[in-house]
Amino acid sequence: MKILDRYIASHIFGFSAIVMLALLAIHTFVTFVAEIDEAGQGGFGYRQLLIYTMWLMPSGLYVLMPIIAMLGTLVGLGTLAAQSELTAMRASGMSLLRIGATALGAGALLGGVCLLMGDWAAPKGQIKAEAMKTEARSGVQAGVGGKPVWLRESEHIFHIQRLLAEDHIAAVEIYTLDDDMNLQAVTLVQEGRYQNDHWRFTGVQRTEFEPYSARVLQLPELDWAGTLSPEVLRLLVLEADALSISGLWRLTQYLKQNKLDASSYALALARKLIAPFTVMVMMFISVPFVFGPLRNVGAGQRLFVGVLIGLAFYVVNEVVTNTGQLYGWNVWVSASAPTLTFALFGLGWLSYAR
Repeated sequence: MKILDRYIASHIFGFSAIVMLALLAIHTFVTFVAEIDEAGQGGFGYRQLLIYTMWLMPSGLYVLMPIIAMLGTLVGLGTLAAQSELTAMRASGMSLLRIGATALGAGALLGGVCLLMGDWAAPKGQIKAEAMKTEARSGVQAGVGGKPVWLRESEHIFHIQRLLAEDHIAAVEIYTLDDDMNLQAVTLVQEGRYQNDHWRFTGVQRTEFEPYSARVLQLPELDWAGTLSPEVLRLLVLEADALSISGLWRLTQYLKQNKLDASSYALALARKLIAPFTVMVMMFISVPFVFGPLRNVGAGQRLFVGVLIGLAFYVVNEVVTNTGQLYGWNVWVSASAPTLTFALFGLGWLSYAR
């Protein structure tokens, strides 16, 4: 049986690779065309656009991985079914559940690849792409250029108007509140650098509010210790999709500790962790299709049905996650509900197909 398991898995991996090359080529071409109107802005020419598109390929592959896995399984098993090889396997004693378990095993390997793509390759590629695009268009290094940042640290609210680097900030306003959310002080900072595990602010003007008066202090330097670190600043300016699992976890914990809304980052973290299981489920539900209504159809029809199922899952997944975020559902429920629903659907259909 192990020989048959490897034989089935090899067919699934082989056709998944073919589907991956086809879909990735289409996705890359669409991305190139969608960004072509920005070519010629500054130093961002067609060569830079091509490099930019290539850096985004891991991100595209990560998004397409579930449908790649499903189509590869459909075509791979469909080819074996069309040649009556699956029928011979079942006649030799290989059960339908065993074939489904083999598909799950192959899905576990592809799910591991998906996890690696989502945690390392896709974020790194996206960051590199945006960095290259920003530097080519404006001549300014990525992460530099004054994107304002608002954040909270305990009773302090920071408004960083110029984020020069993750450890170098300027034009900073710090609002200090009491337990009743009354303004206690306003600190204006010309420049701040992170040194020896704390911030050193220079050019400081601090206004302290008292019940019937205000006091203004001019300070040449001020050392500021707290939980705000360069890593937190770097994570805050990145999009959730450009963060690794560890980065999302650290940023989520920081936001929760400071009583800030971390739902979007928590949802992104949950979806990254659920993604490998989604790949496995999409491969698993392909099995009853091959032994059911798609047993005697051609590869084109299998691909068409697989695309429809993939689109259906994508729509359901987006609707559920966005609805859950809108109504404040638990992020793990929002992220896993579509995958669990399709898994139960596939298991029920596989039992029926037996």
